[in-house]
Amino acid sequence: MTAEPISPAIALPAESAAAWHGQLQLSFGRQAEKTTPIQVQATAPLKLQRPFYPEGDLCHSVIVHTAGGMVGGDRLTLNLQLQSLSQALVTTAAANKVYRSSGLTTHQQVCLRLAPQTCLEWLPQETIVFNQARYQQNSRIELAPGAVWLGWEITRFGRSASGEQFLAGSWRSQLEVWQQDQPLWIDRQSLSGGSAALQSPHGLGGYPVIGSLALLGYAVSEPQLATLRQSWRPETGDTGITALMQGVLCRYRGPSSQAARAWFVALWQILRPWYLGRAVCMPRVWGR
Repeated sequence: MTAEPISPAIALPAESAAAWHGQLQLSFGRQAEKTTPIQVQATAPLKLQRPFYPEGDLCHSVIVHTAGGMVGGDRLTLNLQLQSLSQALVTTAAANKVYRSSGLTTHQQVCLRLAPQTCLEWLPQETIVFNQARYQQNSRIELAPGAVWLGWEITRFGRSASGEQFLAGSWRSQLEVWQQDQPLWIDRQSLSGGSAALQSPHGLGGYPVIGSLALLGYAVSEPQLATLRQSWRPETGDTGITALMQGVLCRYRGPSSQAARAWFVALWQILRPWYLGRAVCMPRVWGR
């Protein structure tokens, strides 16, 4: 299959032997009755904005990718740790763009470690995988007993707003959640550009956007599960909600990353009072 040409109106970064190998080491701890970043080590293109406290003691942090996107050969490594009794919400300043590649793969690795009686809300903005991109992401979350993690991921294949399709390239994702050397949830996905899975009802079903929201470390009851399934849903696209061993998984596939996030936020508004005893507080970097 011939790859769709990239629009000449958009200048994309070129691959280089000097690819970015950015790292972020971040540790949160409980100090002076609130959660604060107690260790931050960042190398370009990653940086961390100063923390915000719109909820008082719970820390809102924003990760910034200063290069604006990733090209073939780029590697990003994020290691984040929560010490006991800390609570944090982490998001990103903008969508993550993965540009086309002439052969090199772009990698992102995330490792999150949560000590007992902690809560991490991991809410990055969407990832846009351009046509001809090659992208692999690996995430591992380690939960101590009593720790709670809520995370979501929204991925758009091709710049569908401008008519681009994901006709060539590859995307691989592996996410693992562990507790005391036991797996709570392992999710492996892969997609080849131009493959039948793009149109298959068992794949993307012709839609360009997929998303997952997972809550681990909090056992959702049957009545709570029923409440989630009766919640607002996007007008277009497909959704599903499944109970996990110690949590719940919510899936979206459809035409719009905005609709995916709107549905995830609606679910978050229901879930957060259950696992954290707080109402939702939107990160200000998302805008209104």
